[in-house]
Amino acid sequence: MQYAQVEKKVNNKTVTNIMSCFFKAILKYKFLYALMLPGIVWYIMYRYLPMFGLIIAFKEYNFALGIWDSPWVGMKYFNYLFSSSEFYTVLQNTVVINMYNLIFGFPAPIILALLLNEFKNMFFKRTIQTVIYFPHFLSWVVFGGIIIQFLSPNEGFVNQIIKYFGGDPIFFLTQSQYFRSILVVTNILKEAGWGTIIYLAALAGVEQEQYEAATVDGANRWQKLIHITLPGITNVIIIMLILKVGYLLDVGFEQIFIMYNPAVYDVSDVLSTYIYRVGIQDLRFSLTTALGLFQAVIGFILIYGVNSIAKKYSDVSMW
Repeated sequence: MQYAQVEKKVNNKTVTNIMSCFFKAILKYKFLYALMLPGIVWYIMYRYLPMFGLIIAFKEYNFALGIWDSPWVGMKYFNYLFSSSEFYTVLQNTVVINMYNLIFGFPAPIILALLLNEFKNMFFKRTIQTVIYFPHFLSWVVFGGIIIQFLSPNEGFVNQIIKYFGGDPIFFLTQSQYFRSILVVTNILKEAGWGTIIYLAALAGVEQEQYEAATVDGANRWQKLIHITLPGITNVIIIMLILKVGYLLDVGFEQIFIMYNPAVYDVSDVLSTYIYRVGIQDLRFSLTTALGLFQAVIGFILIYGVNSIAKKYSDVSMW
């Protein structure tokens, strides 16, 4: 009995000390915490509070009744999803397109950053950076419209070249065999330049003394790249890869919505566009909430799994 009382007093004292240290830290770094406050409020309002709506996935949601008074249906919509052939087609398209983006799109900013890092002429380097960054600031409405015009069978620049060499115009955006490749290439054109910022920042942190020592040892540029540059940014590459895999079931809605059409639904309809068509247009909110919850759970499992693998085989992880 006496031991229990002593232990309780020790625990209470420990909690008190922790709280005291916590508040002291807040007072000491109050301005830094004040800078964090808008971001914290934004996350609470737009990321955590909307999670309340996830219960719609387990209800027969009715506008008139509201969320609380709508009747519970349990796993009805999950059972419907997993028994629907359309769901598996959409899921397959999402995974395939994201795998293409991962295989071809993920290395693109790394390669661009490595190339830019080799430029010694700062004016030329900054000019190239500006040019490749610019597409990121265009909305997909604008950028997608430019791509559609470029690939137009009548007036498009690409088909004009094909016709110049005696070929027949190709309806790129209405043929399934071309559409996924167009999605991947246009995504690289738009976002790869912006992605180089992270890797250029990582490259700036590589110690120049290593390059100087390698030069003294007679290493050429390729050897410096393999043995100094890439190892210097490996940690950043792993972190970015973990984040990328976490979005394996999340394909950008705007890009596909702007560029796709019913002729290529079989290869282009993904989870985000399916949620829009079924949830917004057909007003089946319970079904699409169930699909969104499934998407979030799988994303969490993927990012947790990849992070565990990275932690096991390297010194880098998200947590």
